[in-house]
Amino acid sequence: MLTVGQKFPEYKTMACFGNAKEDLKEITNAYHAGKWAVYIFYPKDFTFICPTELVEFGKKVGEFKDRDALLIGGSTDNEYCHLAWRQNHADLKSLPYPLIAAQKLAVDLGIIDPEANVCLRATFVVDPTGVIQWSSANALSVGRSVPETLRTIDALQSDELCPCNWKPGDQFLKV
Repeated sequence: MLTVGQKFPEYKTMACFGNAKEDLKEITNAYHAGKWAVYIFYPKDFTFICPTELVEFGKKVGEFKDRDALLIGGSTDNEYCHLAWRQNHADLKSLPYPLIAAQKLAVDLGIIDPEANVCLRATFVVDPTGVIQWSSANALSVGRSVPETLRTIDALQSDELCPCNWKPGDQFLKV
């Protein structure tokens, strides 16, 4: 799995931005050029844990925007599967960020579960220059923490030494 300090791979793929066929569009790294990006990879569409995460990230999209960060979801399902899922899941119809068809990108990132052959529940925070500043992966059965992702972005953007459990407003470490 790619990790901190490595360049996020260049990619070009299809993404589902909404609930209509016209909302299927090509996407590349240029989508977040000059901004922070949070990639949230999940195992499969039409599953149980995945929508809980995607919806919770969507509820916090304003907080990510406040940090100049864009959200991008993705799995190894294709854009048509993403579209069908959004159309058929009430909580995903208004998802405010794209879902990408990440078959090749998931391989390039090294986040394919070897037994299930799907994306790990992986998160990447990528800085405006395209470098990975945070990466994490959860077991397929464990959802991730949206507040922890936001806390990590705050810490990264502070350019300070942040101790264990640091949160905005807490003291930084002084050397």
